[in-house]
Amino acid sequence: MASEKEKMLTANWYNPMDKQLAQEREHSRRLQKQYNDSSVDEAELRKNLLKSWLPNASKLLWIEPPFYCDYGYNLYIGKKVFFNFNCIALDVAPIYIGNNVFFGPNVQLYTVNHPLNAKERKTLIEQAKPITIADDVWIGGSVIVLPGVSIGAGSVIAAGSVVIKDIPAGVLAAGNPCKVIKDIEDESENTEPNH
Repeated sequence: MASEKEKMLTANWYNPMDKQLAQEREHSRRLQKQYNDSSVDEAELRKNLLKSWLPNASKLLWIEPPFYCDYGYNLYIGKKVFFNFNCIALDVAPIYIGNNVFFGPNVQLYTVNHPLNAKERKTLIEQAKPITIADDVWIGGSVIVLPGVSIGAGSVIAAGSVVIKDIPAGVLAAGNPCKVIKDIEDESENTEPNH
């Protein structure tokens, strides 16, 4: 019989009040508090906390506190990733983040889902679906990304958008619900260099 954690990680309905999951969230909360309470001049402490808290993240990661997540171990983060202030990653399912990804302030990544039926919701069961953000993506401030969404390489999500479905590579997308606005061309060819 599958454990509640196994159910959680395989997109099945599970009980989040399970003892093992509760202990893992508490462990994450302790590291989260230490990180969020740390000072800007405690770079070594922050580096060591991130290594323990987010073991599947690259060393080339910058997170401006405060930052919040459920478990930490479900965040798979590439190189040169930047989270601005007050971001949330509800990593009940895995969140895959590529290289060179920028997050504006207040970005929220939600992998968790609850039953639509009120009677089922009272049982507290949940289901989670992964989020995937490819290389070179820029996600503007206060964007919300919902469960199961993928964002393609090189795309830009405008501030304040709510991403409810997949976004292809190389586009500017905006709105609630978030929709493709235009393809992003290589603008460097049309831009005068700054001297």
